[in-house]
Amino acid sequence: QSLVSSSKWLQHYGLKRNKLSLSQILSQIGFQHRRDYVTTLGKPVASRYADGLFPQYKRAQDGSVYHLTAKKELILHFVDCLMGAIELYKQRMEWLTSGSRQIFGVIQEQCIVIVLDFGTAAPTEFDLCRDAVSMVLVEQVIQISRFNLIWAAQDLMKWQQKCTPVSEHTVKSAITWLWKLDHMTAVSHTSSAEALLEAMGDEAVSS
Repeated sequence: QSLVSSSKWLQHYGLKRNKLSLSQILSQIGFQHRRDYVTTLGKPVASRYADGLFPQYKRAQDGSVYHLTAKKELILHFVDCLMGAIELYKQRMEWLTSGSRQIFGVIQEQCIVIVLDFGTAAPTEFDLCRDAVSMVLVEQVIQISRFNLIWAAQDLMKWQQKCTPVSEHTVKSAITWLWKLDHMTAVSHTSSAEALLEAMGDEAVSS
């Protein structure tokens, strides 16, 4: 039962190619109970020769019944495969919810602008925000092609005029610029919108 439950959970995650979906596993460890229409009787009739010979599993999705014929060794093989797949997904989820990915998600675009809108954050909050942005630069931006930073302040500030190629040097430069920003700089009500418009003004930017 635990084998079938694990398979039902994993089939939603594209494991058909590895033959680990529920239907694929059932077809390898047993055979489907047949039911066909008999003309002479004028009604559907199910085969009975397997009744009581094998354990049965009924699929909730379509009501089909499978007779499970596999030996213990084959069942254990599928258990190992499913547990391995589950462990891979656990590792994937841990990675997706760690570090900068927990805050920003996973950056997939190759050319981005990060718009910094700190509002009227207190100094400690301002530093926490800068820590988070520094983390995403080091962990994710370093993996893409081009980037820029724009600060949504009363006097809009850009790290570079256009998106700049990513390298260890440019990432360090951006972090240095970020930590030189003055948290006391006034913020206008339209600064966020202006910063977004400025970011979208660079035709190379995809996000």
